[in-house]
Amino acid sequence: MKFMKLGSKPDTFQADGKCIRYVISDLATDVTIIIGEVKFHLHKFPLMSKSNRLQKLVLKASEENSDEIDMVDFPGGPKAFEICAKFCYGMTVTLNAYNVVAARCAAEYLEMTEDVDRGNLIFKIEVFINSSILRSWKDSIIVLQTTKSLLPWSENLKIVGRCIDSIASKTSVDPANVTWSYTYNRKLSAPEIIVKGGMKYQEKIESVPKDWWVEDICELEIFLYKRVMTAVKSKGRMDGAIIGEALKTYAVRWLPDSVDALISDVHSWRNKLLVETIVCLLPSDKGVSCSCSFLLKLLKVAILVGVDDSAREDLMNRISLKLDEASVKDLLIPARSPQTTIYDVGMVHSIVNQCMINEKCSQDLDLGKNDVGCTDFVLGHGSLLSVGKVIDGYLEEIARDPNLSLASFIDLARSIPEFARPVHDGLYKAIDMYLKEHLSLTKAERKELCSLMDVKKLTMDASMHAAQNDRLPLRVVVQVLFLEQVRASAGVQSLNNNPRDASRSATNTEEEWEKTAAEDCNSIKKQMNQTKIKEGEFPKNGKFFKKDSRNSKSGMQLLPSRSRRIFDKLWVVGKGHGENKSSETSGSSQSPTSMVPGDTKSAASSAKHRRHSIS
Repeated sequence: MKFMKLGSKPDTFQADGKCIRYVISDLATDVTIIIGEVKFHLHKFPLMSKSNRLQKLVLKASEENSDEIDMVDFPGGPKAFEICAKFCYGMTVTLNAYNVVAARCAAEYLEMTEDVDRGNLIFKIEVFINSSILRSWKDSIIVLQTTKSLLPWSENLKIVGRCIDSIASKTSVDPANVTWSYTYNRKLSAPEIIVKGGMKYQEKIESVPKDWWVEDICELEIFLYKRVMTAVKSKGRMDGAIIGEALKTYAVRWLPDSVDALISDVHSWRNKLLVETIVCLLPSDKGVSCSCSFLLKLLKVAILVGVDDSAREDLMNRISLKLDEASVKDLLIPARSPQTTIYDVGMVHSIVNQCMINEKCSQDLDLGKNDVGCTDFVLGHGSLLSVGKVIDGYLEEIARDPNLSLASFIDLARSIPEFARPVHDGLYKAIDMYLKEHLSLTKAERKELCSLMDVKKLTMDASMHAAQNDRLPLRVVVQVLFLEQVRASAGVQSLNNNPRDASRSATNTEEEWEKTAAEDCNSIKKQMNQTKIKEGEFPKNGKFFKKDSRNSKSGMQLLPSRSRRIFDKLWVVGKGHGENKSSETSGSSQSPTSMVPGDTKSAASSAKHRRHSIS
């Protein structure tokens, strides 16, 4: 820390209790200066020789036959006046970063200028500030902190502005030249000499990171911090990522961890101001330089402390630009009254919609520049795939909420375009969870919910799970089973060099799923019989056994026997025996003996089982 000593005479100021100060001298004191609750018993001549204001006040007091001068609202209080008084007496006084602002403001109040005496206190303090304080990183921050209690004097004397400019300028210097950081944890180590073969090979010096200054300014009050960061940004030489890191560090330093502390009456106003200030200081790149996790956490705090709508919308827009980096945990924003759900699904839906708008605008720009199609756009912007994945995970979490309406779930699921969701496993898990937690759904509602899912986009594991899931509508299960049999038969036919049939089996369109139950069953039965002939599989005692399965090249997995019950039932429907039965009924019917030789016992046995979900 820099310091400056003024004067050469010994300090003869004495105290008599807490409220009396006097000078030990052969001459009796002839004036009393009152600063707050403290009385200074001093001599007129040394004070008047340095202070123009005291000259006027002493003259006025003499005309009133009084020896007391009361200075109301003296900047810096008794301590600052004592420094000025000692300077007037020529006594030794030490100025440093902690008292120089108070002394400067007091000297200005007393009008200790060059017009009164050459080399007066104002001149000396200004030399010290400009030559030492403002050249020191540490002292500039300390001095800036002390200016708060001396407003508006420190502002009018431009001490605040000069300190801010000094700090902002130093943040943008080359880190290789930084040696003045005083709070950074990793201190520079001595150069490490690497020796090979007895000769000096190279020097390895630990470098200072570019964000070395971030922690140092975290001790500033929010008003001063805002002005410093504004100055840093205005320089135009600081990377947005570092500014984002600085704001994150400041938020962690000052925002409390607990919700109760955030919304407490004592600190709610300060926390609201803090969040609004941080949002205001975010880089102009709309948050690209800040992590999505930080922005989402800031949004949660903003909602709790009740920031204005503009700040909240700004955060949501920034988050939409980086939604592909979000995690499901970060998106779980607690709902506020009067909402009845656990999480604020509407806000996440708004963010997703804004994200899609941003991507559409980006796509239009790319189309204008490169004249490429939508497929090329998706390949070049894989972020949408990440968005689809994280929203499917989010849907699975919010599906556990019993108060979540079906409309909200469906609207959010449909906000993700088809090309951003090439695999529907995540969506299937979310739908299954919603069905599990909302058992009161009607048949029509279950059908509408499952219409979100395309069974052709399920992986093998998800298909096997869906085939045994009794929560799904029967029609969906039939679609899954039919698709798996078609895929299996296509693989068998390709091994037997029959590309025409394989192509036909692989080109099922959505309209095929709309055929009657009897037609579905006939197709499935035909494919299953064909597969058994190709693979040498034979029914035995109601169960399927694969002949010479060790040498089979098809790799096809047969369906569980309990799922075959579905085909038995649909076979009866196709024959005209089950027209009045609901497709959602979980009961089973025996299939005719003409279905497959030897399957009568199997069908009867399978009727004892129920479809179940593998959790």
